[in-house]
Amino acid sequence: MSWWRRLIGDNPRGSPKPQRLDYLSEALALERQGDFDAALTSYRLALRDRPNDPRTLQNMAIAFSKTGRLDDAIRAYQRALELDAGLSGAHYGLAFLLLKRGDAAGAGEHLDAFLANVPSGGEADRWVKHARETLEHLKTDSDAGVVPERD
Repeated sequence: MSWWRRLIGDNPRGSPKPQRLDYLSEALALERQGDFDAALTSYRLALRDRPNDPRTLQNMAIAFSKTGRLDDAIRAYQRALELDAGLSGAHYGLAFLLLKRGDAAGAGEHLDAFLANVPSGGEADRWVKHARETLEHLKTDSDAGVVPERD
């Protein structure tokens, strides 16, 4: 087919199907580059294609956290957990956001949920250790009657 026919759309064999962008991959790449606002746009587009994807919501929550939009991050984590209660990363992230808000009880619940479903892998040990130490501090502070400060 000539370039002219492709240009004007005269394709006797049928026009090629438009290809959809992989918005999730694009968002992850943008995050690696440190462009969290652009990543959020791509996550929103990914959710348009798959509105009930808990992993997209979890990644979106991380990007919201990195841009200081903690309320949006909390909502995204909560929605992800509504869709998949076993999403350990969402429990972990939500726990520390709740802790920043001063909600030690809520944070403790999510740290317990994270530890009940620990992810596997080499780096997981670091996160598990951090979660256990934080949970221990919360229990110690609770026993002493100390309320964690808000940031």
